[in-house]
Amino acid sequence: MPKIIYVAADGSKTEVDAASGSTVMENAIKNMVQGIEAECGGACACATCHVYVDEAWKDKVGEPDPMEEDMMDFAYDVKPTSRLSCQIQMSDDLDGIVVHVPERQA
Repeated sequence: MPKIIYVAADGSKTEVDAASGSTVMENAIKNMVQGIEAECGGACACATCHVYVDEAWKDKVGEPDPMEEDMMDFAYDVKPTSRLSCQIQMSDDLDGIVVHVPERQA
C-alpha cells in the first residue's frame, strides 16, 4: 500500500497509507489532514484541495490537465508545483510521495 506524506505549513507531517486508485485528496479527508478542505468532494470544481507537490515528485506526478489548470486560477499562492490533490491518483509508483499543504485554501 503506497504512503503519502502531507507536510503542513508549520512543518508538521502526517503519513498515511493509501489504497492504489484513491486520490491524495480522498486520503487527506479520510485521515483528517488539516488544510485540505475539498469542498467539491473531488469533482475538480473548486481549488480547496490545493497542494504543492514536493519538487522530487513533480515529474513522477506529471502535469495537470486543462480542466485542473483552469481551476488553479482560484487557488491561493499558486506555484510551479501546485496541483489539486483530487487529481493525483495513487499508485505504487507514487509510494512515499510528499505534498505540502498551503498556508490556507482559496
